[in-house]
Amino acid sequence: MCPPRHFAVEYSINPWMDPDQPVDAELAMRQWTTLRDTYRELGHTVDEVPPQPGLPDMVFAANSGTVVDGRVLGSRFRAPERAAEAEHFRRWFVENGFRDVTMPRQINEAEGDFVWTGRVLLAGTGFRTDPGAHAEAQEALGVPAVSLQLVDERYYHLDTALFVLSGDTAGAGPVDAGAGGGAGAEVDAGVAASGARVADSGARVAAPGGRVAGSGAGGGAGVGSRAQIAYYPEAFSAGSRRVLRRLFPDAVIATKADAECFGLNGISDGRHVVLPIEATGLAERLTARGYEVRFVDISELRKAGGGPKCCTLEIRK
Repeated sequence: MCPPRHFAVEYSINPWMDPDQPVDAELAMRQWTTLRDTYRELGHTVDEVPPQPGLPDMVFAANSGTVVDGRVLGSRFRAPERAAEAEHFRRWFVENGFRDVTMPRQINEAEGDFVWTGRVLLAGTGFRTDPGAHAEAQEALGVPAVSLQLVDERYYHLDTALFVLSGDTAGAGPVDAGAGGGAGAEVDAGVAASGARVADSGARVAAPGGRVAGSGAGGGAGVGSRAQIAYYPEAFSAGSRRVLRRLFPDAVIATKADAECFGLNGISDGRHVVLPIEATGLAERLTARGYEVRFVDISELRKAGGGPKCCTLEIRK
């Protein structure tokens, strides 16, 4: 994770950003700190990446890279305002022992548009990440990529319209931790699974060291189970909706209200789900599925188009 010490809305690169709307940087820091502390209370390790002056969106660490089985695919931003972030995060990976680091040639906004299910990499496109980046990710990470087309500019990244509740564990080995369901990988840094490490702008999330909750523990998902996701169908093209129904017939279907409060920008470790405080309807449906919901206030961060997941890079080692 990366603390929002320089957080501001100085430009507009998505429909949620309005430079004319006042932003309370101190409140943003308090909200981010609560999110970080929530991960730690749940047993995860959070690594903090130092924020840099002049990069107000660096807090959204999910856009800094995609890590699967210790392989890192860095980012390349579409907006010039965020371009310099990529090098700062690349240095962090190298300085923290990651040796298999690939920087992309295609526009690739990392976990904003890449969601690992434990078996396939769901890859979004339409507003930020180039379609060609999907093949590049498959080659760099060595995992199959499934392309999904986003059609609503309010949900400009895949992680604003879909998140993994529990990862696919079929054929997967044990993991130490993994935020969001990194099946078969040991999570060393990142947020999200009972034992995953969060590389959210500077935080490392690590769970107690058992199986990753996001890989099938809790939430009704057992060893060898298929991934379970939540998503907002209207954010996707008709063809992509058919793909999602085929791959995830038991998915939790989100409503417009869930999506508008960034409820789909949640984080799950397979047992605990961290959601914005407004996502009460989604929380009820997840509770009915056996998940334990923790609420956080991200109202200030949402002014820049971000929520819990945007602030969290999940590292699966």
